[in-house]
Amino acid sequence: MCLAFFIGNGYSNGFTAHMQEMLELFTKGADVCLTVNTDEICSACPNNCQGLCEAAEKVKRYDNAVLSQCGLTEGQTLPFSKFTQYVQQNIIASGKRPEICGDCQWNRICQDQPSRWQNT
Repeated sequence: MCLAFFIGNGYSNGFTAHMQEMLELFTKGADVCLTVNTDEICSACPNNCQGLCEAAEKVKRYDNAVLSQCGLTEGQTLPFSKFTQYVQQNIIASGKRPEICGDCQWNRICQDQPSRWQNT
C-alpha cells in the first residue's frame, strides 16, 4: 500500500532506489504474492536484520489490516493492478488508510497527497 504514496523518501538512499525499482516493476505488470513477513520490498531496508524486521509486529499489523479490508489472504498471488484496485477502493477511497497505518512515521507524506491509484 505504501507505493500508492511513494515520492522518493525513505529510510536510506538504497531503500528509496529499491522502492522506485519495485514500483516500476509492478506497474509494468508483475504479479504480487501477498505476505505479512519480510519481502522483496523490505530487502533493501536498513531495518531488515537478516530477514527480520525491527518493527515486525507493527508491519504485520499493517499488512494483516490491508489484507482483511481488501478481502485478500496471505500467500495469494494476483496482478499488481488488481491489488492496487482493491487497496484504492477498500482502503484509500473509503478513508480507512489512517486507521490502518496512521501511526507510521511516514504518515505525513500519505496524508498530504493523493494516491497514484485514485483513478483505478
